[in-house]
Amino acid sequence: QSTWGLFSGRAMSDSLRLLSRLALLALVLVVVPALAVDKTNFKTCSQAGFCGRVRDGPRSQFEVVASSVVVDEARGVLTATVRNMAPPRPVATEASPDVSPDAEAAAAVVSAPMDNNARELALKLVHDGTIGRLQLREAAPLSPRYEVADVLVREFESAAAPVTVVRDAASITMRSGSGSSVRVQFAPFVVDWLDASGAVVVSANRDSQLVFEDTRTKAPAGSSVAAYEDSKNMWTESFKGSTDSKPQGPQAVALDLALPFASTLHGIPEHATTFALQNTRGVSDPYRLYNLDVFEYELNSEAALYGSVPLLWGHSAKRTSGVFWLNAAETWIDIDDAPSGGRVSRWISETGIIDVFVLFGPSVGDALAQYASLTGPSELPPLFAIGFHQCRWNYRSEDDVAGVHAGFDSNDIPVDVFWLDIEHTDGKRYFTWDNVNFPHPEKMLAELDSRGRKLVTIVDPHIKRDSNYRVYSEGRDNELFIRNKDGAEFGGFCWPGDSAWPDFLSPRVREYWAAQFRYESYRGSGRSLFVWNDMNEPSVFSGPEITMPKDALHLGGTVEHRAVHNVYGMQVHRATAEALRARETPGRRSFVLTRAFFAGSQRTAAVWTGDNAAQWSHLAASIPMLLAHSIAGIPFIGADVGGFFGDPSPTLLARWHQAAALQPFMRAHAHIDTKRREPWLFGEPYLSVIRAAIRRRYAFLPLMYTLFEESSRTLMPPMRALWFEFPEDPRTFAVETAFMLGRSVLVAPVLEEGQTSVSVFLPGRGAVWYDIDTYAAYDGDATAFIATPLEKSPAFFRGGAVVPLKLRARRSSTAMAADPYTLIVALDRGLTASGSLYIDDGATFDAQERGAFVARAFAFSNGVLTSSADSARPSPKTPFHTTERIERIIVLGAQPVAASITVGGKTSALELTRDRNGIVTVRDPRVLVSDDFSIAFTF
Repeated sequence: QSTWGLFSGRAMSDSLRLLSRLALLALVLVVVPALAVDKTNFKTCSQAGFCGRVRDGPRSQFEVVASSVVVDEARGVLTATVRNMAPPRPVATEASPDVSPDAEAAAAVVSAPMDNNARELALKLVHDGTIGRLQLREAAPLSPRYEVADVLVREFESAAAPVTVVRDAASITMRSGSGSSVRVQFAPFVVDWLDASGAVVVSANRDSQLVFEDTRTKAPAGSSVAAYEDSKNMWTESFKGSTDSKPQGPQAVALDLALPFASTLHGIPEHATTFALQNTRGVSDPYRLYNLDVFEYELNSEAALYGSVPLLWGHSAKRTSGVFWLNAAETWIDIDDAPSGGRVSRWISETGIIDVFVLFGPSVGDALAQYASLTGPSELPPLFAIGFHQCRWNYRSEDDVAGVHAGFDSNDIPVDVFWLDIEHTDGKRYFTWDNVNFPHPEKMLAELDSRGRKLVTIVDPHIKRDSNYRVYSEGRDNELFIRNKDGAEFGGFCWPGDSAWPDFLSPRVREYWAAQFRYESYRGSGRSLFVWNDMNEPSVFSGPEITMPKDALHLGGTVEHRAVHNVYGMQVHRATAEALRARETPGRRSFVLTRAFFAGSQRTAAVWTGDNAAQWSHLAASIPMLLAHSIAGIPFIGADVGGFFGDPSPTLLARWHQAAALQPFMRAHAHIDTKRREPWLFGEPYLSVIRAAIRRRYAFLPLMYTLFEESSRTLMPPMRALWFEFPEDPRTFAVETAFMLGRSVLVAPVLEEGQTSVSVFLPGRGAVWYDIDTYAAYDGDATAFIATPLEKSPAFFRGGAVVPLKLRARRSSTAMAADPYTLIVALDRGLTASGSLYIDDGATFDAQERGAFVARAFAFSNGVLTSSADSARPSPKTPFHTTERIERIIVLGAQPVAASITVGGKTSALELTRDRNGIVTVRDPRVLVSDDFSIAFTF
């Protein structure tokens, strides 16, 4: 059946088929360009009142009141009062307005800067040796400010971290047992965090750009204060016909944070921009963090996208350290070169408090572990979730799903998960099915499950306002939805039309949400069904900037949406993941994909980069975007393969599958108005190339699963920038056309149209790298030029690595469960190598809760390959039995002539084979992968 026959879903005459093609082409030409981003829908810094007035405002004049300083040396906690020394703004009363009746004089008053900062701030510093925390709160607020909840996994200052104190007339220093310290300069107020050598790692307010707008009452109309505040949009703000009432008035906070050691800065996703962040001050808008629904986003932009992690890393050849700005309100970050060296960031948030963590590092592994200690490591995904996913908006019916399912099998392409978008529901009512096109979902699930596959359905947070829809009526009757500024249920438009949004910040709402996923509630679902949370920024088609009005209310009217906007999406997918876990007895790991995210999202969801386009430029942009997420604590990350909008050429589609094959999350997805793009529809050679790319992914699943397990303890991501592994080489700092898979594999895909070769820098002086297809050796500390015919996507084993693979082609990860392993022993110049392998049941929490797993450490030195229990991981507590064996060992970088294996005290000879290129393979060493063994090679 042709592509178009598959698309139409029924046989047509040639004439009707031609008409259909022409009609669809016209639709695509009209619709797709209309979906390109309209930048006028989204604010610039100057259009966001608080950003414009703070970014270009005067420097502040804060000092520490020296007599107020108190230090708890046993706990490493310092408190003090910070006083604003600037002249206060005029006091305006109804009785005596302070504005001149002269219009010209009044205009002069409005244009003159007034100090908008609180008169006194409460400072709290906590220092535990590897992490520092700075908090600034208004000393006497007229109303409480929101402080972000549910992100930190521990109360930071609860752990005792004794310090010693040194004080003089100008400053005070707390020094930890590790030698690092935090120093507070009194006048002007500056905080420096120093390493054990005394070098400054991070400096706060060095440029006197601290802003803390005080809570206040609105000045009487006609006063100079009112005129000034109105000119700065402090009490009301309009944008494209929407008005933000700002009932609390101005509450912006800002702080400059310098990283004087840094050569490059990275992180603060989500932006479609370079991995190494560029200067913005005096060049462009700041980088914006404000979760938004952005159609077909623009590249090379500081504009906000779907998610936010306010985590910024500085890197140099000497160290990696960072700052974590814990604030869920709209935030803008300026980047610049620091006058005295290094880089400086300036953070501006609309409301909340200043709550900053300094992560000392000094290695990237140390730094990520410190961040993980605050927000949690990632959850180990079920094994199927790191297989291949096939999705589009929309597979139209059960027959359509069955046909695509059969197509993967008949074309020998592995796949683990099929996806259903919004059209599978009854009128966009989530937790329901279209009874015409999906009348028997249980049978559909059973058929997928019988072949080892899963189904993911979309469940968005907008709930259709229909009194006959149980999910809505229950939420309405129990007052579980977000309220508008007047206290009534907020209503806006999204896919179902008129919709309401559950207030996921409330535990009671999360319990209600969990109830919807119970099998008796979500009829037609089952154990092999998992969930996709889209549109959870939240997207509100009728709202300002296509999102929720900032003056909407949460938690019974006590918290404005402006304070919690960026954390809302995280609370949605958190609730979904908790719901999936709660419905299972015994417990199984959940899989949830989210578009919106925040710090802490790594604990409960995978993330994708949203509505990209079928363009070569978007393929190239996917790597720096995924690297930015990875370094910001979002390791389970991917981009829509092939591009969501538009129709990729067969070559682009093939190259995108190749590039994504060794990225953390791999899902093909497409817009409803695009042509169908299942791999077999493109014929040869594209079918074979795509099949080979997906099979490559499945071959590497043992390594990838091992890396995900590492991330579940340390937050080290599977996908890493080259400088993660080669931190001292400046040539790696800005590389964004290649990446590392763990420490063992370097991936350098084709990213440009018509590219016939790839130029790839292979780092490491004295290192050696091996082409993963040919095993050809390349010197490190050099650039290799690799020819790239369509079937070639360059990647290299790192010399010094032992890489576990499974090379038998199967239809899914489930079908691979008992397959034997191949070990690639890629020797370095010193003929040594090491690696590891982690195995558990791939589905339950038995490994985490009962210690039921196998963890092996492989090491090659002095001509002997050994396998032993991996001491880098906790020891297993419960026996985990596996029948998986090792079927071959491929040795790269040396040519042994004989080998023998010792297992359980018995030694026997092994068979070696040598191919025409001299690559030696040990055939069937007759050993289980869980066994201790040693193999001695003779050279």
